[in-house]
Amino acid sequence: MKRHINIYLIFLIVFSGCYNSTKKNIKELIEPDNDGYIPLPENVAEPRDNISNPDKVKLGKLLFYDPILSGNKDVSCATCHHPEFGFAEPLDLSIGANGKGLGFTRKFNEPNHIPFVKRNAHTILNTAFNGIDIQGVYHSNESPMFWDNRAEGLEAQALLPIETLEEMRGDKISEHDILNVIIARLKEIPEYVTLFEKAFKRDNAIDKVNLGKAIAAFERTLITPNSRFDKYVQGDENALSMAEKDGFELFKATKCNLCHNGPMFSDYKTHILGVVDNEKLPFSDGGVDSTYAFRTPSLRNLRYTAPYMHNGKLKDLQAVLEFYEDISNGPSKNNHVPTKHIDSLAKQVNIKVMDMSLIISFLNSLNSEDFDKDIPEQVPSGLPVGGDI
Repeated sequence: MKRHINIYLIFLIVFSGCYNSTKKNIKELIEPDNDGYIPLPENVAEPRDNISNPDKVKLGKLLFYDPILSGNKDVSCATCHHPEFGFAEPLDLSIGANGKGLGFTRKFNEPNHIPFVKRNAHTILNTAFNGIDIQGVYHSNESPMFWDNRAEGLEAQALLPIETLEEMRGDKISEHDILNVIIARLKEIPEYVTLFEKAFKRDNAIDKVNLGKAIAAFERTLITPNSRFDKYVQGDENALSMAEKDGFELFKATKCNLCHNGPMFSDYKTHILGVVDNEKLPFSDGGVDSTYAFRTPSLRNLRYTAPYMHNGKLKDLQAVLEFYEDISNGPSKNNHVPTKHIDSLAKQVNIKVMDMSLIISFLNSLNSEDFDKDIPEQVPSGLPVGGDI
């Protein structure tokens, strides 16, 4: 009798183990694997030397929309980063100085000898999180900026377009002199004198450093930590449709996540892809150190930021996925980039045409319209809000 009981107990233990193992396997099949994806943080880290306050954000917003910061007083930050287009714009290459109009309507004035801005305008949304890793760790004073990671931190990023000929400077003031000219202009406007003093809690607060800090403080308010995907990874199973969930699994299975990972869906590294040159440029853009490497862009809010890639050559998400399908098994699209130089991670991407619509459905779950769309009615300079748009 005792022997029968022992055999029965052994059977129960073995069966229980098999059952638990089977149950675990079934659970893995029916429950999504987020592979470490975490929601975008709801709070932004700030540099120790640029702690935000409401007055600083208010000042930064006015500066962002004020064309007083451009050489010819015709371009503002908002000209190419407008809330109507998700703080980006729908052009492949921006028209900065000596332009008129907004979005698709923007054209160069005649006569013109100012070139196009050589790269597609990144959205400002969520740039406060640039550099964030898969654990959600980042350092705001080291955040990589621009397509070539040439600047660190929003404070540094904010000033570079002002110094660039084709973006905001124009050709009447030298790169060496432009920031001094802008600071002198701001000091002549009593409202700006007061706003800077309130924002930085001291007299004579208008200088280059504080100009960058104020704009950066405003830009750090432009975040969207509330997409449907964020809700999904926080546990709301109903936040995504079945098609979007399937698209997420395909996104990972096809190896898109090798570079597009972390809360911002970017590794913030530079990669060589061999995107065809934009014919509007009189030269071939060699990217980082003429290697044709460019930074992985975020995949958030793609609805607003077409066209895509560093030079805007791919008009929609379908074209982007088809591009990756082509380069994974085919030659480089750019004559200046040997096929052997294409990034090995890009070669691992394995997207099938039949899967593209589901992946695009998933990418749309990363969109959010919950950001500051309010435009100031006027700016302290008295110039047209947003520039010559």
